[in-house]
Amino acid sequence: MVKWGPVILGFVLAVFVKMITPSSGGYEFVALLIVGAIVGYLSHDGVLGGFINGGIAGGLGGIIIGLLVMFIGILGIFISEPFGLTISGIGFVLIIVSFITYGLTMAIGGAVGGMISDKK
Repeated sequence: MVKWGPVILGFVLAVFVKMITPSSGGYEFVALLIVGAIVGYLSHDGVLGGFINGGIAGGLGGIIIGLLVMFIGILGIFISEPFGLTISGIGFVLIIVSFITYGLTMAIGGAVGGMISDKK
């Protein structure tokens, strides 16, 4: 079952992680695993519940990040048409890629966090 409190917290943290971490070097990956573990731990639903909640939080974060890039591209159309169309097209691809990568990474972290919270 989806627990929306941890999912919304994870979604906000996923967007925050994208804003502050560089994409290179693996820092973003590790930060997303940690955020997913936090979501899974707070959901207290075990491994499967943590996996689902982390995946939903990561997927929502990936969609919003891709939409923000598309929005910046749409604004770029008004400034410089070829540049804006390029970024807008990249943003559409980024939505799909971010949805998958953020969702899977945070789902794995969520499963670990759910496993930790399930220990008795």
